[in-house]
Amino acid sequence: MIVVGMDNKHKLVIIVGSVREGRFGPVVASWVADQARTHGGFDVDVVDLADVEIPLALPAASPKFAGESYPRPAGMAALTSALEGADAFIVVTPEYNHSYPASLKAAIDWHFTQWTAKPVAFVSYGGAAGGRHAVLHLENVLTELHAVTIRDGLAFPNYFTAWQDGCPLAPETSGYAKTLLDQLAWWAGALRSARDAAPYPA
Repeated sequence: MIVVGMDNKHKLVIIVGSVREGRFGPVVASWVADQARTHGGFDVDVVDLADVEIPLALPAASPKFAGESYPRPAGMAALTSALEGADAFIVVTPEYNHSYPASLKAAIDWHFTQWTAKPVAFVSYGGAAGGRHAVLHLENVLTELHAVTIRDGLAFPNYFTAWQDGCPLAPETSGYAKTLLDQLAWWAGALRSARDAAPYPA
């Protein structure tokens, strides 16, 4: 466990990317949040996209150039505020047809600067591939937004047989989660210091 003062903790937003009926995402996100709190380096907030108004139709202007004047729906204000205040993200995603959910793409596309120069880690779940195709696509998209994607993620193949009572059955999983969180904390600190020192040249 990493012991830090509350003022030094990184603000971590864990995003539940699926809004599908009967989704497994909240179970995964709850476990990941527990691991992050135990780690000790994060102040953790879980954001469930099922609770957010996310239209598919976007304004004509780009959020990159519109900045604070970008016309987002009122129901998106809490999401925007959470993303803006975050030092780091963990995206929890399933794999739908070899990619990630439309709800997650829409939430990403409604924002730009909120992702910039911040680290993003991935926890995926699915069938035989464990959501890895979804993560590959997310890495490409978030790199375009100048986010920094973390190499070591978590993937849960055949999650429907790999979890019990809200926890993964494989005993080594907590160790893999710690590796992810250690890397995420390092990048969160390094990038926060860099953002504080000088504006990112996006």
